[in-house]
Amino acid sequence: MAKEAATSTTGAAPAAPRTYKILVADDHSIVRRGIRSLLESQPDLEVCAEAADGVTTMDYVIKQRPDLVVLDLTMPEKNGLEVARMIREQSPSTEVLILTMHFSEEVAREVLRCGARGYVLKSDADGELLAAVRHIKGNKPFFTGKLAATMAESFVRDTRGTGSNGVPDEAPLSQRELEVVQLLASGKSNKEAAASIGVSTRTVESHRNHIMRKMDFDSFSDLIRFAIRNNLVQP
Repeated sequence: MAKEAATSTTGAAPAAPRTYKILVADDHSIVRRGIRSLLESQPDLEVCAEAADGVTTMDYVIKQRPDLVVLDLTMPEKNGLEVARMIREQSPSTEVLILTMHFSEEVAREVLRCGARGYVLKSDADGELLAAVRHIKGNKPFFTGKLAATMAESFVRDTRGTGSNGVPDEAPLSQRELEVVQLLASGKSNKEAAASIGVSTRTVESHRNHIMRKMDFDSFSDLIRFAIRNNLVQP
């Protein structure tokens, strides 16, 4: 009986959780080393490869099929935008996070058109890179805080059309809804956004749902993509 009991309590060890595979693409080795060190400080993140140019990046994408590519915009052979387009076509399950020194709303529009899910400035990487990876890993977009606010403001400004009398039409989002968009787009959770504007989490969830219905979108990322793609002429 003792032998049977011992046998019944022994078994295969539980499988280790799958790591999230990340490819780091930047033409500066010191930048790649810094990014690798930061990412691999997390037990569930693994840097599976590094690349210094666009062609090598795509070779690794095809061979390794990483979950995420942290991608610089300015690289030899093929630039980051070209690579992002190729990743979307040839490895659609691989997400793209742009990490760049360039702060530009126009570049951000191009980044989203290419299918990237995040945009972080190198100057903000210490504080935002891991947060961006966590958001994308959780199927949520992430934009560096300064850029998220700029995009949200541009969305409201640009979607104010003019009526037949030349007076601007009412903006599709209220001021409070704009506040909620800015907070959520900058990466804050519903609870964090609620604390920032002094309302309950349920109120933020209500605003978010109303925005989705008003704009006829299925997800918040749809709204952000629409805001960036549709840069309407200012009145």
